[in-house]
Amino acid sequence: MSTWTPDSWRNKPILQVPTYPSADALEAVEAKLASFPPLVFAGEARDLRAQLADVAAGKAFLLQGGDCAESFAEHHADHIRDFFRAFLQMAVVLTHGASKPVVKVGRIAGQFAKPRSADTEVIDGVELPSYRGDIINGIEFTPEARIPDPARQLEAYRQSAATLNLLRAFSSGGFANLARVHEWTMGFMKDSNWYPRYEEVARKIDDAIEFLGALGLNPENTPAMRETKFFTSHEALLLGYEQALTRRDSITNDWYATSGHMLWIGDRTRNPDHAHVEYFRGINNPIGVKCGPSMSSDDLKRLMETLNPKDEAGRLTLIARFGSDKVEEHLPRLIETVKAEGRTVVWCCDPMHGNVIKASSGFKTRPFDRILSEVKSFFEIHRQMGTIAGGVHVEMTGRDVTECTGGVSAVTEASLSDRYHTHCDPRLNASQALELAFLIAEEMHGARTNGAAKAVGY
Repeated sequence: MSTWTPDSWRNKPILQVPTYPSADALEAVEAKLASFPPLVFAGEARDLRAQLADVAAGKAFLLQGGDCAESFAEHHADHIRDFFRAFLQMAVVLTHGASKPVVKVGRIAGQFAKPRSADTEVIDGVELPSYRGDIINGIEFTPEARIPDPARQLEAYRQSAATLNLLRAFSSGGFANLARVHEWTMGFMKDSNWYPRYEEVARKIDDAIEFLGALGLNPENTPAMRETKFFTSHEALLLGYEQALTRRDSITNDWYATSGHMLWIGDRTRNPDHAHVEYFRGINNPIGVKCGPSMSSDDLKRLMETLNPKDEAGRLTLIARFGSDKVEEHLPRLIETVKAEGRTVVWCCDPMHGNVIKASSGFKTRPFDRILSEVKSFFEIHRQMGTIAGGVHVEMTGRDVTECTGGVSAVTEASLSDRYHTHCDPRLNASQALELAFLIAEEMHGARTNGAAKAVGY
């Protein structure tokens, strides 16, 4: 393979990038970013790779989730806290159902850029450049707001740093204390059908904590009971920003992206000959690739060879995003491709992006039953093919929004306008996210119970 440098991607074709009005202004911002401290550290990224290697081996489960697109306007401590609390609730339920560790990776502290299906959009006969995320331009439908502004990258960096600081405090400062599991249940969960079942899980955790306490182990003397490891991830779309935050590790001398622990390539930018794949092949972070219906087996082979030539466990996560009506057609052939090549990957299900519909009211939404259907198909296909369903990747929030229809919160098409706050695609609200976690936990618990029964001859 040709020699890689942090800027070798600039010699390749590239898609989904904005056209800035001033190249000099863009260069000045990127130079300033290059002088800033890293947001994450190489050792943390290596730790995540090791945990993802356990996921690939079936020893752990990956939970990846967060906002569709972070916004500058919603950067509040309460928003981050509510997301983290809902995420921890999901992780506890999944840990209980799978009886294995849950690797926690948020779509947060960097998820500011979004790919678009068209360069422009038209509203009431007016055509303007598409909104590409707050790191690039503004969501307001005005000519001024839609001009790409490189200074937004500086604000994205500052907000990412502040978010990471708060997440690290939550992770290690006692907010994740298992002894407080009852406190994690938000008020609106108490009115849902799932609340008694969450309480049952919480009681079992309390019993386990009391047992450990009888052995002399408690949150005060056992850090694992009061702390958790939490990692960040985002789609690395804006490569100039990523290059500016790419640094050599002082220990290994390897290159790492320091904008997030895990980065992924989107379904629209995964061409093996293009710039995004070129950039990703040189960084040593754990990386992901979104796999949609258009991915061919040949492209997947090339991507695995280019992005993970040594077949290192934990390096590559394949994030399947087909749609509930297409997963059974496309997932098996990609699994067969990986098996035929003898490759080690983490298989992760994104049940969100293939299940967007337009409601009669004009709002984009995602029906909860379609989301659940794709997850169930994902697990069933892996069971049938003898491979490991390693994780889920969801767009969710800790707020009580009305963006996805269905679920225990009973969001209808008529109620979408009540609290439709997303800057891009519809997200699961906290109760829908927890309901999904319960249903996934039941899938994993059932598979584990059936496997144990078969092992003893039932």
